[in-house]
Amino acid sequence: MRLCRWIGAAALAIVFGCAHAEPSTPRIVLVQPSGTQVPANLLRISIKFATQVEGPVLPRISLMHADGKVIEGPFLEQELWSPDGHILTLIMHPGRIKTGLRARAMMGPILSMGNDVSLAIDGRSIKQWKVGPADEIGPVTSAWKIAAVRADSLQPLIVVFDGPIDGRDLDYLGIADAFGLRVVGRARLTNGESAWTFAPHNPWRAGAYKLMVRGTLEDPAGNRLGSRFETSVYSPPGPAADAELPFVVHSTRGGLAR
Repeated sequence: MRLCRWIGAAALAIVFGCAHAEPSTPRIVLVQPSGTQVPANLLRISIKFATQVEGPVLPRISLMHADGKVIEGPFLEQELWSPDGHILTLIMHPGRIKTGLRARAMMGPILSMGNDVSLAIDGRSIKQWKVGPADEIGPVTSAWKIAAVRADSLQPLIVVFDGPIDGRDLDYLGIADAFGLRVVGRARLTNGESAWTFAPHNPWRAGAYKLMVRGTLEDPAGNRLGSRFETSVYSPPGPAADAELPFVVHSTRGGLAR
């Protein structure tokens, strides 16, 4: 360190490892939404890093059109990190998503249907999407499909949603047995967060079960169960209501009944 200060030459500083080094691009494990398409009213993006990242990350992140043109001001100036410091959630500017607001009128919407966009860090693309139509309905649990599982097996239970859910809502679903006790197992989101796969730790027992869904579960556009993100200030959404989807595990290959 003394040698660098005394000589004061940038070239020698680099040779001796004393110059300030630019931060290296962190390794990305997962970007959500992980599918190939996002709604035009996308609200959240989550980035999972392999290790904790030092310093502010948001200034290093950009959202670009297919031609490389950077979209100005797409995110709220806030970094939301998971407790372990590995997952960063970016919030798209709500004022440019909701219709009738000043920011949208002045700057326009962030995404437009039919466009191709790319998320980049340090100028390097880490995820590309096609922009689809706006999603203004939200998750409809009555349209979900629960695949059959066999009793006395460790067969994973697969729940197919009516559309992708927010990638951070993995633990907003769970299985309860006939006694109301939580079934222990490992869950993951698959198929671009449009399916939930649950592998039980112990074999399924024949009987009645319920898929429990927290009312605050959302889709990538911020729509919740029974409520929409795009609501008027004069008609705010009601309180979140949890949902229960009953199913039965049979002891034969007849499968599962709803």
